[in-house]
Amino acid sequence: MNQQHKVQLANILVGAEQGKVVTRFPPEPSGYLHIGHIKASVMNYHYAKHYDGQMLLRFDDTNPQKEKAEYQEAILQDLKTLGIQFSKLSYSSDYFDRSQEFCIQLINSGFAYLDNTPQEKMRDERFKGVDSSCRNQTPEENLEIFHKFLAGQASDYCVRAKIDMKALNKCMRDPVLYRTHQEHHHRTGDKYKAYPTYDFICPILDSIEGVTHAMRTNEYSDRIDQYHWVQKALGLRKVEIYEFSRLNFVNTCLSKRKLQQIVDMGIVDGWDDPRFPTLRGILRRGITIQTLTNFMLEQGASKNANLQTWDKLWAENIAIIDPISPRYTAVGVDNIATLRFVNYKGHNIEVVSTAVHPKNPALGDRPLYKGETIYLESQDAKLIKQDEKITLMRWGNVKRLMDTLHIDALDLPDDKDYKGTQKFTWLAKDAPQLKVDLVEFDHLIKVKKVEDHMTLEEIVNHNSKFVTQAIADIGIKNLQRGIRKYQQLGQFVQFERRGFYVIDDVKEDKYTLIYIPDGKSKGPSIAGKVDQADIAQGKQEIESKSKSKKQEKKKEKPQEKPQDKPQDKPQEDQQKQPDA
Repeated sequence: MNQQHKVQLANILVGAEQGKVVTRFPPEPSGYLHIGHIKASVMNYHYAKHYDGQMLLRFDDTNPQKEKAEYQEAILQDLKTLGIQFSKLSYSSDYFDRSQEFCIQLINSGFAYLDNTPQEKMRDERFKGVDSSCRNQTPEENLEIFHKFLAGQASDYCVRAKIDMKALNKCMRDPVLYRTHQEHHHRTGDKYKAYPTYDFICPILDSIEGVTHAMRTNEYSDRIDQYHWVQKALGLRKVEIYEFSRLNFVNTCLSKRKLQQIVDMGIVDGWDDPRFPTLRGILRRGITIQTLTNFMLEQGASKNANLQTWDKLWAENIAIIDPISPRYTAVGVDNIATLRFVNYKGHNIEVVSTAVHPKNPALGDRPLYKGETIYLESQDAKLIKQDEKITLMRWGNVKRLMDTLHIDALDLPDDKDYKGTQKFTWLAKDAPQLKVDLVEFDHLIKVKKVEDHMTLEEIVNHNSKFVTQAIADIGIKNLQRGIRKYQQLGQFVQFERRGFYVIDDVKEDKYTLIYIPDGKSKGPSIAGKVDQADIAQGKQEIESKSKSKKQEKKKEKPQEKPQDKPQDKPQEDQQKQPDA
């Protein structure tokens, strides 16, 4: 953590004392960590660290319908990858018996009641501020139903807090505290039939586990009153809440429900697909842990909501990997061109030494293979005019003699004037080479901002992956393989004039490398193959559309329907995490 980050962390938490701050990160094990969770975990960890305090990790496993042990283990691994060290690990399910006791306490105190109002009617009553017909049941009546409820014999009931059905803050209109689930729980099995809601158990556990500052996103500000109400009604220690803005990116979906659908439909290869906003996905695409940590700390604890672009993140990432990325060459095999030196005097293949990185001598040298005939990119060859002098990078100046795709050229070893010449990369034709697939990705999400009502067909770009077959310098084999060694020197490579790549997979001497965005431009394949307007529509269309058709489309543009105002949902439907 640098000095700038320390300044940003200072004087933020109310009443924070050195050595006494306790924060917590409470993810629900219902999916893999995404970019939003990364911010929450980094913020909680580094604030605790700034005050020489502790960060607790607590899995909010209160909804067996969505949760899996697979996700739980993945989150633990991802936090380790992020370098986040928690002081204590706990589970909400560790406290299910105590949460029942706390619920009984509220019932006996007249602060909670059992309600079997149908869900839609309950939602309507909460919206209109109408009391439930069950609201005035006696504590004795409620306790009798509650014990049946716990045994799974009253599954049509839920437990609701008795607060204020006329409250302006609709979250205080008797929210749900307990509900039934028949699904098997990945830790407790079938022991429990009823489970506390996150909004009930979280303030309880924050208090009894010693949390001093609950840091959470401010999209759920209207639920702060409920958080403190639970603690006050149960006579528990009050916990300070500090809110920060939710991290949102353009062309990005963070809904775990929608992401799960995208995985299930086979649109991507899995939760670690490089197009996904999960930690595993963006790591595969070439982001570094240092980049992520720096970016999150630079965001700080600001409460200002904004829609971030990925460009800044990728630009910061390139600044980090540039100095440690070895330079090599790759040439696309599609219509590959050759250049033959008519005055080549060496052996068929000559090996010379060249710098791995022109600006970082610490990376040393590597062998460079020269030969009478070399490969060029076909589009590069088309740019060279007859009798034009060009510069071959790491070779020198040459002059084109014949105006054909397969070029004869004259080597100009004594000509050291490289100003004003076109610069091209190359590979010796008869040198050892490596087959590679160069993979580039465009946005998986084609809309700038994903709204809750949007369908997958409305948001998904089905033309977001591009593969270029190429041959590369054999020296690539000396690099570390894949992101499985996150911080190893040599993980990244820059193919000169193509961009930065990360080695993703190796199979039978064929390497797969993924293009790392630089925050400035599209990758070479995307920029050359696809019209950006078509990408925005999620499909690649023929470029030669007539002007008349475009005009017709403008005339036929459908009128926008007025959006319905979002209705307040009952608490049992609001299982989103305000802390991640």
